[in-house]
Amino acid sequence: MGAALTRREFLQLAAAAGAGVTVLSSGRSVAAARSRHAAGVAGTAILIDIARCIGCRSCEAACKAYHRFPAGEAQDLSPTAWTYVRTQALRTPRPHLNLGAGGAGRRTFKVQCMHCLEPACASACPVAALQKTPQGPVTYDASRCIGCRYCMVACPFQIPRFEWRKPLPTIAKCNMCAERQKRGERPACVEACPVQALQFGPRAAMLAEATQRIGADPRYVPQIYGAEEVGGTSILYVSDVPFEELGFPVVTREPLPAYTWRVLGKLPGIVLTLGALLTAVEMLARRQQQGPRTPDAGGEA
Repeated sequence: MGAALTRREFLQLAAAAGAGVTVLSSGRSVAAARSRHAAGVAGTAILIDIARCIGCRSCEAACKAYHRFPAGEAQDLSPTAWTYVRTQALRTPRPHLNLGAGGAGRRTFKVQCMHCLEPACASACPVAALQKTPQGPVTYDASRCIGCRYCMVACPFQIPRFEWRKPLPTIAKCNMCAERQKRGERPACVEACPVQALQFGPRAAMLAEATQRIGADPRYVPQIYGAEEVGGTSILYVSDVPFEELGFPVVTREPLPAYTWRVLGKLPGIVLTLGALLTAVEMLARRQQQGPRTPDAGGEA
């Protein structure tokens, strides 16, 4: 009985995986169309100027206050810290635009969800809990989430955080103050910055502003991080230090959803193959435990 139940469980798992991918496939064209629409409209963006950042953490505090998270400096992203100010020591001190708190030997900069134009997290989500909005933010609907955490695996920037301490955990990440944007307001972090290291507006305008800053001062690195990374993001960075030295991930310039679907598309075959293999192993183990058959008494007579 126990063996039959085990096989049934494997078959149920395989069927569930197949159904899940069927649902994914049926919604794939819709999700792709939405993603392309969002990428075309592009919406708003935040430009972060690392050379101007003074490490005051006003953005971090404003985010916590607006979302009613516990106060205090964050050491990393978490379910109650959707943005934090990272300090990065430099290998070689450099002259820079605004000494601030960083000095010549380190830089401080804001870290949060990158709000990709074609987000891998949204393409990996089987229930559309994550969606790219035409306005720019990648939003999250906890009521839809099933806790599969595919988004955490898919994200090239390792942004989504899981609320492990809750009985019914969900995903947490920056939503770019989507509700404030709907009211015509700027994100809380942008509004709080005292030195305009954060700028907010249409993505095209932020790209133009970044290009202007780079062209006006040779100390800037001739690169806008987020302009093309993973197909482009709604968070853009300019810096007077190479991004690799600051620990920014080196990612492909191609949108990631296509890669995501290649992996998810293999799940049914993997599950079915694993189920069949384990069932065969179980049957072999049972035969070995039973040992060789012996003739019954009637046969000997």
